[in-house]
Amino acid sequence: MPARIYRPARNAMQSGTAKTKNWVLEYVNETGRDVDPLMGWTSSSDTQAQVRLRFSSKEAALEYAEAKGIDAVVCEPQSRKANVRAGGYGENFATHRRAVWTH
Repeated sequence: MPARIYRPARNAMQSGTAKTKNWVLEYVNETGRDVDPLMGWTSSSDTQAQVRLRFSSKEAALEYAEAKGIDAVVCEPQSRKANVRAGGYGENFATHRRAVWTH
């Protein structure tokens, strides 16, 4: 059963980077999802698609996959440049501004 090893991206609704340090091993869905005709819920007979294993490093995830005989594909994350301003948040309220600061 194929699996995917990746480092999750940060939540788009937050500026922090919580839950992005660990690596995740996630199984690929082998069967399609079915729609229940009565309720409209989606379901699948593949229970492995619900499994998500978290590891502290990519090497640990690869070692686990090799030990269990899992065909794993590693998806490398795109690096993100830090967005840190020189003055920071306090610069918004600095008293030594030359220009008038208004809302």
